Amino acid sequence: MSYFLGIDLGTSAVKCILVDEQGTVKGSHSVEYPLLQPQPGWAEQQPEDWWNGSSTCIRELLEKYQVRGEEVAGIGLSGQMHGSVFLDAELNVVRPALLWCDQRTAEECEWIEHVVGKEELGRLTGNKALTGFTAPKAVWLRNHEPENYRRTAHLMLPKDYVRLQLTGAFGMDMADASGTLLLDVANRRWSSEVLERLALPAEWLPPLFESNEVAGHVLPAAAALTGLTAGTPVVAGGGDQACGAVGVGVVREGIASVALGTSGVVFVHDDTYQADEECRLHSFCHGVPGKWHRMGVMLAAGGSFQWWKNHFAYEELEQAKAEGRDVYEYLTALAETAPLGSEGLLFVPYLTGERTPHPDPKARGGFIGLNLRHTKAHLTRAVLEGITFGLRDSMELVKQSGIEIKELRVNGGGARSLFWRQMIADIFGYPVVTVNSTDGPAYGAAVMAASGVLQRDISSLCEAWIQVVDRVEPNDANRQRYEAYYRVYRTLYPTLKDTFHQLSDLVNES
Repeated sequence: MSYFLGIDLGTSAVKCILVDEQGTVKGSHSVEYPLLQPQPGWAEQQPEDWWNGSSTCIRELLEKYQVRGEEVAGIGLSGQMHGSVFLDAELNVVRPALLWCDQRTAEECEWIEHVVGKEELGRLTGNKALTGFTAPKAVWLRNHEPENYRRTAHLMLPKDYVRLQLTGAFGMDMADASGTLLLDVANRRWSSEVLERLALPAEWLPPLFESNEVAGHVLPAAAALTGLTAGTPVVAGGGDQACGAVGVGVVREGIASVALGTSGVVFVHDDTYQADEECRLHSFCHGVPGKWHRMGVMLAAGGSFQWWKNHFAYEELEQAKAEGRDVYEYLTALAETAPLGSEGLLFVPYLTGERTPHPDPKARGGFIGLNLRHTKAHLTRAVLEGITFGLRDSMELVKQSGIEIKELRVNGGGARSLFWRQMIADIFGYPVVTVNSTDGPAYGAAVMAASGVLQRDISSLCEAWIQVVDRVEPNDANRQRYEAYYRVYRTLYPTLKDTFHQLSDLVNES
């Protein structure tokens, strides 16, 4: 039996899975690593922690399921997007990587849009300058740590650092490169125009690959560390969103996915390159060779629910621990006891700033409409409704772009809750389905590996391996009631924007 290894380098942990030639998952394993937050709004990680976690995860996965290294036919990598890894000429890490959720680069984004021009930047890259992207981080390094900037010889993304340790080869896939703000997304090449205007060295950037192209082979030293076999092919893989979409079969037009991870993503497939004129949606290369996608990103989707759980669900945490169950089961059951609309309570989910449709690092969260009748059940339901309203904002932009959507494929931790899936169907107004593959980006990475090794196109593999297992239709009465609440929700950010900024500035002054 041959297996394909999918590696997903997340923000809090790396997940590895083994998938056989019929697309069946044999097993999975995860290893956590720390997140560093040296200042408010900053988020960093040590790249060495990624490699140590990944090598340990691979070795323990193979041991756990008694799979020999020679049975692994190919490897694919997925990973958190946008993070900047700076290496010197000897391939030493120059400083901790700045992550996708790091918000320190607001001034650099303004400078980039001034130097390049907003419209020209959109024309060249299909996107606007956002604090999470990679190029602003490189400019920040030049502005604030000039000595580290001078030491830098290579710029790469998180999963590509792991592949470098695994294979010794430099490379980046088109999908992940789209989030650097340095790629000509329409033509699938580095943008010499943007690099020149930002005065960033082109020689820092690695070669580009399609996601299923072999980008290296396992080194003997890495094989000894992981239990893999030297020479095993490693494909380029993709950013976590492209891999997650492949992992649930969003590889043709008419299907969208909603990813309920720490961040939330609405993702739609494009057969041709289509950029939003105002760059409100991201226009990226897809993990499917020669295809593209558009997506909206909410920075704190599952992250908002996790925040609520960590700070306000002490009783539920204790009960879940005692009974060996998932605490989120208790919280969604609690939310279900509150009425639709949480009796006039709305939650604003901008806990780490926001990206789509409000690219604002100073946006903040809050509960609006509290009164003495509200209980923990109301607040819990309001959190879920607020997250879902925020995700619908991205779907509204998709609809405005003229893309026709027939169904939503929901994935991520939140997809396990039938209550939340029904809420999404009611708020979005589309059927919501789940599929048999539940390992998200790691599964997509394994599909990419199988595609490269077996020489089968990604779309046909997805058609063969991925099937719908559950379908939830919108409840029309609920949909109409939610429509009224959503209209109110849409007024909150414009009304509160100045307040958010004043509060953020007061904190920064102190």
